[in-house]
Amino acid sequence: MSDSPDEQAVWLQRAFDEHRRELHVHCYRLAGNVTDADDLVQETFLRAWRARDRFEGRASARTWFYRIATNVFLDSRKAAGHRTVPYGDPLEWSIELGPYPDALLADDPQTGLAARETVELAVIAALMYLPPRQRVAFVLRDVYGWTPQEIAAALDTAVAAVNSLLQRARHTLRRRAPSDPKDWRRPQLTSEDEEILRRYANAKDPETIRALLAEDVRITMPPEPPVVGIDAAAEFLSRPLDWRTFPTSANGRPALINYLRLPGSPYYEALVVDVLRIENGKIVESNAFIGARQVAAFSMPATLEP
Repeated sequence: MSDSPDEQAVWLQRAFDEHRRELHVHCYRLAGNVTDADDLVQETFLRAWRARDRFEGRASARTWFYRIATNVFLDSRKAAGHRTVPYGDPLEWSIELGPYPDALLADDPQTGLAARETVELAVIAALMYLPPRQRVAFVLRDVYGWTPQEIAAALDTAVAAVNSLLQRARHTLRRRAPSDPKDWRRPQLTSEDEEILRRYANAKDPETIRALLAEDVRITMPPEPPVVGIDAAAEFLSRPLDWRTFPTSANGRPALINYLRLPGSPYYEALVVDVLRIENGKIVESNAFIGARQVAAFSMPATLEP
């Protein structure tokens, strides 16, 4: 760019603000949780700021930001120095996964773009099976429709290498992701979903809880083992604990933010976000994401007064 430093700064801030929300969704797809997505977006802006005088306008600002964000993600994984080897279902073992609040998309000027793309929780979980470069290549090609040539330029590699990454990624995801393409999209929350969530939040005794659950219901809550089956789930959910709950939605599904007050504690502490999957009027799955950072993704405090 040939503008003055002040003009470059103003342009960069405006351009970044325009694309910030969709970049956040992109970083979530790659990282699998909101906390890491926040960090990746912040680092993307810092790198763009440092390189603002080198932006030549050959590609759109949006493409430029996506390239930077993608490489920030890859660098973060290199810095980690290791990668967890997937086994079983990531929703059962991965403590990196987290829900994406629907409210983050609600006032996004790019909602039509961001919401129709892949933020279905099962697909986000399936992406965790892919090494970082395969994950990046797959998201850029099969979610955003970038050409192999564009991906090669972003990754500073050969087109043949990109095609190899895509081939391996698709082979893995054919075995791990939902087979029907419509299940890759963010679901639409229904009034029935909201009513079942309300009843779920208010249910206390095993029989009331059982009435909401499918026979083969599964509760996942890494790092703890899953709870499977209606009997075990009803017993688990009806434990006499002092909860405060707040209904919300995440990844297009009904969700519940949960605070727990332990005996003798003066506060309720942020503990877990439950994301429900409902089919035919019954809860077939509850994916519990444990930790205060999962609650913080919904702009909720770490503690509450009694």
